[in-house]
Amino acid sequence: MGRSALQSKSVRAWLVVSAAGVATALVLVGPTGTASAQSVATIDGSVHYQTIAGFGSSEAFGQAEDIMDAPAATQQEALNLLYSPTTGAGLTILRNQIGSDPGAVIEPNAPASPSAPPSYVSLQSINDDQGQLWLAQTIRREYGVTDVFADDWSAPAYMKTNDSTSNGGTLCGVPGATCTSGNWEQAYANMLVQYARDYAQAGVPLSYVGFENEANLAPDYDGMVMSPAQTAAFAPVIGRALATSGLRTRLECCATEGWDYAQSYAAAIEQDPAALHYVSLFTSHGYTEWPTFPLAGWTKNVWETEWSTFETFDPAWDDGTDASGFTWANHIIVGLTSANLNAFLYWWGSSEPTFNGDNESLIQIDGTTVIPSGRLWAFANFSRYVRPGAVRIGATTADSGLELTAFRNRDGSVAIVVLNNDTTTDTVSFALQHLGLQRGPASVTPVVTDATSDAAPQAPMFVRSGNFTYTLPARSLVTFVVNR
Repeated sequence: MGRSALQSKSVRAWLVVSAAGVATALVLVGPTGTASAQSVATIDGSVHYQTIAGFGSSEAFGQAEDIMDAPAATQQEALNLLYSPTTGAGLTILRNQIGSDPGAVIEPNAPASPSAPPSYVSLQSINDDQGQLWLAQTIRREYGVTDVFADDWSAPAYMKTNDSTSNGGTLCGVPGATCTSGNWEQAYANMLVQYARDYAQAGVPLSYVGFENEANLAPDYDGMVMSPAQTAAFAPVIGRALATSGLRTRLECCATEGWDYAQSYAAAIEQDPAALHYVSLFTSHGYTEWPTFPLAGWTKNVWETEWSTFETFDPAWDDGTDASGFTWANHIIVGLTSANLNAFLYWWGSSEPTFNGDNESLIQIDGTTVIPSGRLWAFANFSRYVRPGAVRIGATTADSGLELTAFRNRDGSVAIVVLNNDTTTDTVSFALQHLGLQRGPASVTPVVTDATSDAAPQAPMFVRSGNFTYTLPARSLVTFVVNR
């Protein structure tokens, strides 16, 4: 959304979606030889769902500059918490904000006309794109993060009907938006392509570019109103510009405010053959409605690219609030299993208390002190072990107290992620099918996040004849990493 604390958000009632299950409880013989009733979870490698692109966050509105300008030790601690795949969350996606205001935009001065030659400025001249270029280069070099994409909240003021980057206004030239200055559609598309070209030349090719953000809103910060029909009409303009640019950057749309708005924007693109041809990825946020169902009719990939809450900063794992790590573990697992998301992003990775001081970030930098939240560790249990290119596979249980999903990574490892919603421990027997584990040795390492552990690896266990048993702590998120 943008500087989201500046605008209140409506939120729907709590929703928990349990994994559909067909397995039944059995009586198994434990390691001591005594019989005990246990839940059963079945992981089936022959059942395939979506491919996962990754997990991530943004450092828009100057948050990247705060990391860039922090003391070296503070900077390194913050980066490790966000991007290290061994000690932090291991995030793999960065979302950029394409600046619109003077000092942040690459085309600050209006050309004489929409068809006149533009005067672009360098990313370096706008403080390394508000620190975002520095961050993208750093995490690529130090953590191997290569998936960087960018959204523009608003076209430059002179390209809009209200001659302002805020308080609404629409891109001049799209249907229903006529300006005396002319049609700025192609000029806007060219500017976005130039931004992508600048990143490619700096060694950070962008995976996607998007041209709007929560376009149903007219906020008092950067924003641009575009109806679903106007969005679909402009998509081929930027799509063709990207396609002929020689860049590998593709078009994504539409960074809608929530899943309720997502459906109407996705439908408009689907109904326009040219728009559908060029839009490779649909993006939405989770504010006005949570991602709990697939978008009807949409067959391409879907990412949830922004979501947070706005109360005073709360780092707790499980305190019953909508900001707790436990709550966000539920959001992630439900988004992956019920909405078939290919990627899940939080809003900011880091922020400082003097900006908003609320729950819009996974970590908070307070002077030289870096404070991780339970939300960070919820992401860690997924992003560290469900790597880009992983495929979600079958995972079922009849235990209504569990949320369950599983993934097979490109290297052959399997990540089984289980959220125990109960206030008591839960002993579960896992049956691993069609994963090539019936013969030969395999080990499983539990990684626990709960009130006392932050994505903490436990002692490895053996998988025997495709089975293992584990007692899940109360109110815990546990990832089982299975390796041959």
